[in-house]
Amino acid sequence: MSKNLIIVESPSKAKTISRFLGKDYEVVASMGHVRDLPPKSMGVNVEGNFEPSYIIPPDKKKVIKTLKEKVGQADKIFLASDEDREGEAIAWHLCRVLDLDPDKTYRIVFHEITKHAIEAALENPRHIDRNLVDAQQARRVLDRLVGFEVSPVLWKKVKPALSAGRVQSVAVRLIVEREDEIRNFNPENYFKITGEFHPEKREDEVFTAELQEKIPAAEKAKKFLEDCLDAEFTVSDISRKPAVKNPAPPFTTSTLQQEAGRKLGFSVSRTMSVAQQLYEAGYITYMRTDSVNLSSMAIGAAKELITAQYGKEYSKPRNFTTKSKSAQEAHEAIRPSYLDRETIQGDRNQQRLYDLIRKRMIASQMSPAKLENTQVTIDISTRSETLTAKGQVILFDGFLRVYQESRDDESNEETTGLPRLTVQDTLILQTMEGRERFTKAPPRYSEAALVRKLEELGIGRPSTYAPTISTIQKRKYVVNESRPGEKRDYKIFILKNGKVLEKNGSEIQGAEKKKLFPTDTGQVVNQFLMKHFDDILDYGFTADVEVEFDRIAEGRVAWADMIRDFYGPFHANVEKTMKESEKFKGERYLGKDPESGRDVFVKIGRYGPMAQIGKADEDLKPRFAGLRDHQSLESITLEEALELFRLPRTVGEYEGEPVTANIGRYGPYVKHKNTFYSLGKEDDPLSVSLDRAVELIETKREKDKNKLIKEFPEEPGLKILNGRYGPYISYKKKNTTIPKNTDPATLTLEQCHELIKAGAAKKSGKRKGKKHS
Repeated sequence: MSKNLIIVESPSKAKTISRFLGKDYEVVASMGHVRDLPPKSMGVNVEGNFEPSYIIPPDKKKVIKTLKEKVGQADKIFLASDEDREGEAIAWHLCRVLDLDPDKTYRIVFHEITKHAIEAALENPRHIDRNLVDAQQARRVLDRLVGFEVSPVLWKKVKPALSAGRVQSVAVRLIVEREDEIRNFNPENYFKITGEFHPEKREDEVFTAELQEKIPAAEKAKKFLEDCLDAEFTVSDISRKPAVKNPAPPFTTSTLQQEAGRKLGFSVSRTMSVAQQLYEAGYITYMRTDSVNLSSMAIGAAKELITAQYGKEYSKPRNFTTKSKSAQEAHEAIRPSYLDRETIQGDRNQQRLYDLIRKRMIASQMSPAKLENTQVTIDISTRSETLTAKGQVILFDGFLRVYQESRDDESNEETTGLPRLTVQDTLILQTMEGRERFTKAPPRYSEAALVRKLEELGIGRPSTYAPTISTIQKRKYVVNESRPGEKRDYKIFILKNGKVLEKNGSEIQGAEKKKLFPTDTGQVVNQFLMKHFDDILDYGFTADVEVEFDRIAEGRVAWADMIRDFYGPFHANVEKTMKESEKFKGERYLGKDPESGRDVFVKIGRYGPMAQIGKADEDLKPRFAGLRDHQSLESITLEEALELFRLPRTVGEYEGEPVTANIGRYGPYVKHKNTFYSLGKEDDPLSVSLDRAVELIETKREKDKNKLIKEFPEEPGLKILNGRYGPYISYKKKNTTIPKNTDPATLTLEQCHELIKAGAAKKSGKRKGKKHS
């Protein structure tokens, strides 16, 4: 008797499911999507009701052939792709390529890969939900239309090889606008007064109090401290208030990405990759969800575990309500499949993320922490203002025993308990300081903070956050990096030992760690799109589109109608922009070149941001120079731009030939005897010395010497080289791998040509492999 066939997306998922089923079932993988829109053409028939023209990628043909053989031998076929719209679409595409009737093929879904969930799914199969398929198809078609129609406009009007995306361009807009806010922010200085006190005759019980008001000027801060020289400090009021701190809900996709970023330092894409591995191994429930709901079974398991490990008073079963109106694609929050499993088999990243998920879920079912907040008001005999000391005591730790949520804006200041005080107590001042502080600009987005913002605006869904953020970085519209910041001086007034002293301090301001910065290209593309396609980049419009996708998934709207309503005005705008708008380079005028009197601009050129002296319509041709990596169109000064025109500069002479330094398409370099040598990150082409240039030249020569295995005087263009993946033959800009059992040094010229010929025949009609370097 033939087996029942279950088709899933990945081999690891297939392996996990196979463990729970007997010999009557065979589980195989489709390796993800088996059909997609063509990569190099629109693939959407605009005139034919927007019907997509799907193709089978070349690398999937072998998979499909194998699946067809399996289908032909099976009695029943179960499609078990993921439970969201993307998974539903994969199941539908499988039906089409495997010649299965969607109305007769079994579709099973589960949000965790456990024996119970798999068996329950097999007992309750359904058919493919075409509404979910249509919603996914609408997203795919709409995004394709936007990308394929707007991108050529960017090529013609801005710069070749650019691209636009419906959600990605909105994400870039958010980052660009935040950068503009930061650039236009003018920090204001003020002084913060803090003092260290202890109760009379209890010198070891030191605590800190501060003035709640900000003092705007240095002379006023100094005067405040001087007035406190002979002052008496008395406790005038003590306020004690109970407080309750509740646990956060279990993770959704968005909150997991945020917390993994803060606590583990994971990027959004790494979080999703590791979570996918955990899900497919059966360790956690489905990782793409915007629901905080938990099953009664999970709540019961948590209650049992918490009561056993911590005591009955630590247990407080609860279910959370999902705030998002669109939360409908998944039934539960992200949680462990088996709560009693403390550790898992897996690499360090998998273990750390699993531990985070498990602790968060357990904490969500624990009692609130009970706190007592104390506020002490301190009178100053010589001033009308009062100082305030705040303390917090944990009376019952509750869920804090297991887990505490992080925040993006966490400070290093901790609130602790205060000494035992009573009203009218006299306090002894140990030291007081007035430290200059500065107001802060809005923070740049981290990947996780950007996810939270997109979620707040209703843009995207759990399955789209990670690919959106990866795409805008891949397209080089945004970079995710750390930057060092700049030194800033500040003043401090210190009252100690009966004197007020003035000191100067310094700090690093503006330092960023793993934050998203827009590139010049990203900023110029955003300016162009905001000028000509502001409706596409509108936050409200983008959120409304998501609502339309939800309505399609609910069967309330026909997907082609939704696309048609969008496409008409959109396409008309594309044609208008292509015809009417001028070339857009994001030019910024900097001033006059003092030597020539010609105008100096910065703009986006064919190969990226550049400076320009003069205009194209002048008798004298313009001069061009590329901007450095750390420079931007928005912030570069006239003086900095003019410095770039000192290049190329002659560094010196070596071996009777000049050595020059310059910046090229691929970065700064030195040139000697028509050979280019890349400068290191620490090298500046405007100041690199001859000794350093010679060092770079000789280092590369030595490296190239070791790379060369053999060459042939009778055919200089053919060489046998050592590459990253082993020895290979380089000939006419093509590389041929040398078989492992062959000594490359013994090859003759004739044998090399035979290998080249055999390699070309083998590659014929197949996808090209990686080139050696």
